Order: sequence, then C-alpha cells, then structure tokens
Amino acid sequence: MAEGVTAKTLTLNLTTKASLFAEVIIPLALPRNYTWAIPSHLLSAVKIGCRVEVILGKNKRYAGIIKTLHTNKPKEFEPKEILNLLDEEPLVYEKQLQLWQWISNYYMCTEGDVMQAALPSNLKLSSETIISYHEDYGDEFTDFDDEEFLVAEALLIKKELKLSEVQQILDASHVYPVIKRLIEKGVCVVWEALKEKYKERKESYVLLHTDYHDEEKLAEVLNKKSNAPKQMELLLSYLHLIKTTGEVTQSELLKKANASPAQLKGLVEKNILKVEKRSIDRMPSLPKDVHIDFDLSPAQQEALQSVTKVLDEKQVCLLKGVTSSGKTQIYINLIDQLIKSGKQALYMLPEIALTAQIIRRLQKHFGGYITIYHSKFNPNERVEIWNKIKTGETKVVLGARSSLFLPFKDLGLIIIDEEHDPSYKQQEPAPRYHARDAAIYYASLFNAKVLLGSATPSIESFYNTTLNKYGLVNLTERFGNVQLPVIEIVDVKTIITKNKDKIILTPQLTEAIQKELDKEKQVILFQNRRGYTPYQICGTCGWIPQCENCAVSLTFHKAKNKLQCHYCGTSYPVVYTCAACGNHNFVQKNFGTEKIEEAITESFPNAKVARMDYDSIKGKHDHDALIKLFEQKRIDILAGTQMVVKGLDFEHVSLVGIVDADALLNFTDFRVNERAFQLMEQVSGRAGRRGDQGKVIIQVSNTKHPVLEFVQKHDYEELYRFEIENRKNFFYPPYSRIIQVILKHKEKHLAEEAANIMAQFLQTNYGKYIIGPAEPVVNRVRNKYLMEILLKLPREAQIIKDCKRDLLQQIAMIQSNKSYRSVTILPDVDPV
Repeated sequence: MAEGVTAKTLTLNLTTKASLFAEVIIPLALPRNYTWAIPSHLLSAVKIGCRVEVILGKNKRYAGIIKTLHTNKPKEFEPKEILNLLDEEPLVYEKQLQLWQWISNYYMCTEGDVMQAALPSNLKLSSETIISYHEDYGDEFTDFDDEEFLVAEALLIKKELKLSEVQQILDASHVYPVIKRLIEKGVCVVWEALKEKYKERKESYVLLHTDYHDEEKLAEVLNKKSNAPKQMELLLSYLHLIKTTGEVTQSELLKKANASPAQLKGLVEKNILKVEKRSIDRMPSLPKDVHIDFDLSPAQQEALQSVTKVLDEKQVCLLKGVTSSGKTQIYINLIDQLIKSGKQALYMLPEIALTAQIIRRLQKHFGGYITIYHSKFNPNERVEIWNKIKTGETKVVLGARSSLFLPFKDLGLIIIDEEHDPSYKQQEPAPRYHARDAAIYYASLFNAKVLLGSATPSIESFYNTTLNKYGLVNLTERFGNVQLPVIEIVDVKTIITKNKDKIILTPQLTEAIQKELDKEKQVILFQNRRGYTPYQICGTCGWIPQCENCAVSLTFHKAKNKLQCHYCGTSYPVVYTCAACGNHNFVQKNFGTEKIEEAITESFPNAKVARMDYDSIKGKHDHDALIKLFEQKRIDILAGTQMVVKGLDFEHVSLVGIVDADALLNFTDFRVNERAFQLMEQVSGRAGRRGDQGKVIIQVSNTKHPVLEFVQKHDYEELYRFEIENRKNFFYPPYSRIIQVILKHKEKHLAEEAANIMAQFLQTNYGKYIIGPAEPVVNRVRNKYLMEILLKLPREAQIIKDCKRDLLQQIAMIQSNKSYRSVTILPDVDPV
C-alpha cells in the first residue's frame, strides 16, 4: 500500500462494503502480529505507520503501529476494535516497516522485538494505572481509616486518579494495599490507560508590551522617577539584550540584570513587559551551510572518481583504504553531492566514542545539515532528532548501530565506516541484527547506494568483491605520503620478572615511550582487558574467586576496590582469605587497563596519563571530553581498550604499544586470526598520522604466529588468502551460513534435555550441518546454564529458509511441553 493511504481510500476502492481490519505491531514478542477491527469513526483517519491504542487480553493497553490495512476478517477469533488513533500522520514510513519485517524474518525474531529496538522509548507509550470512582457507592466514608478516607475523598472530587497521584496523596510507597481495600469495598475500579512520555521543552521569553513599542511612551517610562530602581535596571538590561540578541529569555535577563523573578513580575504587572512560554529544541542546530575547505590529494581524487563510477553500476562499493589514507574526506565529498541533490545520507560508525571526534569535523563542513544520534541521548532528545529526520529537515545523520532505524524520507547514501567491526552486530536482546547487512537491505528499498569503508575489511565483504557482488576501490597511500608505521615484535618470553608474572612494560617499550615523551610526542597503549587484574589465585591451593551467578572468575577493580563479574555486572568485596584452604596468600594474575595506567604512572611520574575504557567513560560527553584533552596535548600517554583503536585521528601520536598481543591471538573462535589482524592493524594506524613515520611495539610470547607476519608487512591480502583457504577447508563463512541456537535454564539438566531434543529433531534433515549440543566455554551466566547448537548451512536460500522454519517450529514444540516451558531458546543468525 502506498505511503499515506487512508482506510477511507481503501474502502471506496472496494466493490463490496466489507469491514476494515488492521494488522498492528505491538511491542511484545508475539510469534505473529495480531489483527484489530477499525471502528467506523476512524475509517477516514487511519493510515499505515500511525500509532493506535489497542487492548490485548483482559484490559492491558498497548500503543501499536499499523502495518497493513485489509478486509480479511480473521476466521479463528473475533477481533477487538481499535480504541484510539494516536497520530494524525504516520510515525514511521512503510519502508521502515519493510525493514522491520526483513529483520524479523532473517534474524528469527518478532516484529515486536524490532519495534522495541527501533522506536525511541518516549514514542512507546506506557500503560498507566487509573483508579476510577464508582458512582453508585455514594459519599459515606465513616468506617474508613485515614489513608482510605484521603483517597476516597480525592476520588469523589476528581472522579479519576492516576496511581502516581495516589502516591502523592498518601506520601507513601504502600499504596497498593489501600487501593485493594477500596476496590473490595466497592469505592473504585482500576483500569489501564496509555500515557504520553514525550514532553516538549518550554522556555520563558520576555517581550516588551505592545503599548511601549511607541518610542515616546517608552522614553516617558525611562525618564520617570521610579521608586523601584531595580525594576528600572531590569528594563534597561532587557532593552540592551533585545538590541544585541533579538530575543530575550527570562533566565538570560535575570542573570544579566542580577535580578529576582519577583522584580520581573513587578514589570509584568505594570504591563511594561510580558512573559510567554515557547517550545524550544533540546538540540539547537547550527546554521545550514556547506563549507568544504580542503583539497583532495591525487590518490583521494582518483579513489573518489572510482567510487562514484562503481556506485553508478553497483549498489554496494567497498573502499579499502589503509589507515590514515583520508577516507573521511572522500565521505565528506560524497555527502556534499547528496545534500546538493536534496537527498539524505546516513554515516554509520561502530562506536559512540568515534562519533564525538568526527561530528566536530562534519559540523565544520555541513553545519546544521547534520545531526548525531546514538543511545547516550536522553529519550526526549531522541524523539526530537527522530522528528527532524522524518520531516527531511535533517539531511545527514551520524550515528551508531541504532541510527539504522531512523525514519528517513529520501535516503540516497549509507556510509558504513569500519565496516568490519563486530560492534555492528547486536548481541542482547533481540533483534540480533547486523547493522551492516541490514543497512544494505534498507538502502535497496530507496534504491540508495552503500559505501563500506575499512583498512581491514571483513573476510565476508572482501569475498563479495571477488564474486563481483560488491565493487572494490583501493586507496593504498596515506594522506600526505606519510609512511605506514614500523612494527617491532618484542618476545616477552626472554624477559623474566622478579615474581615470574607477565611483564607489562618491557625495557624496549619503556625506552621507546621515554624517547617519544622527550620529543613531546604522545603515546597510546592498547590492552583489550579492563580492570586491574582479570583474576586472583590462592598461591597455596590454587582456588580462584568466582561469580556466584556465572561460571567465570572475578576481575579486581582497584579504583573501586571491588571484585566484579564482567558477564552479569555483580560486584563483590575483595577477598583476602581463601575459601578453600583459609590462607591469605593471593597472587594477582595478568593485567588490565587499570594496572597498565598504574605501571605507566610509576615509570613516568612526570607524564600526564589517562585511561579510556568502559569504566572511565560513562556519561554522554565523557568520550568527547577525554578525546579533546588528548587532541590538545593535555594528556601524554593514553591507555585503553578497543575504544582507543577505532578510527580516532590524533596528530601527535608517534608510538603505539600493544601490551599483550597473546590475548588477541588465543581466542577459541574461527575468526580469531581475522580479528587479531584487524585490531593490531587498526591500533597501529593511530601512530604517525602526520609527518614522521610512527612506530608500533607488539609485546607477545608466540612470536611465530602467522598473523604477526601479516601485521608487520601491513599485508591484508596475504591474511585474506590465508584465512579464505582455512574457511573453505573447514566450511566456515563466507562458504556457509551459521545459525547458533543457545538454550538457557537455571536447572542444568533441563537445558541439556531441551538441547538434546532439539538436536535429535535437527539430525533428521540437517545432520551433516549440525555441531553439538555442547556447553560453551562459559557455561553459566546470570544463574542460567547454557547449551549451544551450531548449524553450518550451505549458502542455498531454500535450505536456509527451511531450516529457520523448522527451528521456529521446534522451539514452539519444546516450549509447549510443560517441563521445558521455562527454557529460554535463542536463535542467533550470523553470530559474531
């Protein structure tokens, strides 16, 4: 159905006067969408994409989205009527609904799951309890206790109270027993209503009363001797501000005049000034101005022309440019072309940390045409951004994974920078979608183009270029002809510490850091573990403190003086006595970013040191604040996790240290070599981005690992050939499609039984593709035992479709069995 079509239009086009029904998506994980009848008074108003108020079950109310309008009355049940229409115009476009359906089908989740992820929370109206007065009861409250009397009297007067209002009346948290007693006495009934959570921001503006727009009258007031000099000072301040700024807010005026609201009120009462409330943006925008103030290098210019040519012929192009080759400047030129054509562009990044630095660069070039969108914004801010994109007012969006769900009106280009990054894959909760792959489908609905950018593309994306499915453009030289950094491998096995622990700073790395500090350069140290030490072990019996809820050791966080589980987030006091043997001889093993920060501070007491990881970056602006400090050279050494390696551009960084490369090379995952290469190559790309050649020191014990040779040569193609051969031999992606099924239950035997039943069923048709069931390495998380089944399916659409259908049927059958009803079964398509 075309966008904006109404039920009335649909009805008039029908030859029979059939009733009209709506398939509505509600924010619940229902296996299929429910159908509601459209009442006659709403026939001319309902549109696809609008929110409607519906009841499911006895009296639970939901705000759902109309997906389709049709005349097919369900045969199995009598549909209820829609209660209310909540929007005059669609909240989402039909192309978004098509994306929701595709994600639901491909990633084996429900459209309700997708709706939950897609809509800002303040557009998902929540159900609120309403207490209504029972008119037949009368007004006799003599046998009521004090609390019952207060609520009953308020109900008698107002007829209806929200639960929040009852809480205010009683000034207590125990309102439910009081309401229950009033219901039992027949005083009131309880029902659910939807409440709007989004609130416009209001600001008070001060204006001169129309009587004093006449200069003579105004002069008369100013020259008249006043008994209120402070009011006169306030008026003069207003006249000054109105000339300089054009508009005057109450807060601004009171601050400038150092006056009180009461003094302003005096001028308002005298009808000299007036105050009016206006709706204002929470996200004030810059002037809309395009300003490209740089020239592309010959290599960039050639790459831009090649990308443009490829996108004329194909939907997707992979721009493979070495680190610091200036891919962002190519993106800026493409976005400039889009703005001139009147279309919208989406620029996606894998991490919120990256958006802070890049938005400043893009705002410099595109001003108010561009906005930023990610999960750190508060709910009201997200609604305002949503609306500006929906109307087409915002032309360019810079955002993380969730920005894919925004309501673009006329999308022309999606740029997916660092396309290889696993952060593009949603893990928990459903929908477990991959933003890169979903973006390619979404772009196809608009006939828009997709540009994937990376120095180290994913094996799957590069494989698609060899099949000629994607176009490929190479950018092989760094901007300004700066050379790629020198890679030095340091064998940590040859260095023995006093207590035989793994060394944090080798003599080679320590010496290199000192040299760079002497030259007033900056250093980045990378360790992909946060906390102080990943685990501590009893030196007598070998006991390791573990999480009570998960089968993992606890990480020591020195700053908080806590042991913390990195799976469920539970914190514990530091353990000083072994629970097994009673000794106090604990040894801390390995190290995280906290311990590295401490070691740097001890070794370089005069250096300014900072840490960037999940623990140190919490607030909306924390990323940006730390990045700005580093850009301004107010930090000499920055230690951090993956946050420091992904696409950040620092002019004065000349040395990067990978403190523990073994941790990257020893994961039990078929992508381990690809991931290790990507991380090491990306982190090395932060060094020597301007002027002199940079240096990277990799501390590792397994110096013969083949990936290290590829990293030393900066040779992605060699890694690709090595990996693609292994993938082919062992039938891993891109030669197969993987579906992972995870089963969870608090009773281990029930998780195992359900997994065995499922595996037995799958053996019939998919026996040669199935691996498992088996326990994962971490077999208990949040007090639930885990079992896994892995399906490696051939890349044949029909087999994949049949397998997904059979999986969903089997999940339904297992959960219909009373014994396994509480077993959680999670299918994950293309797991990362």
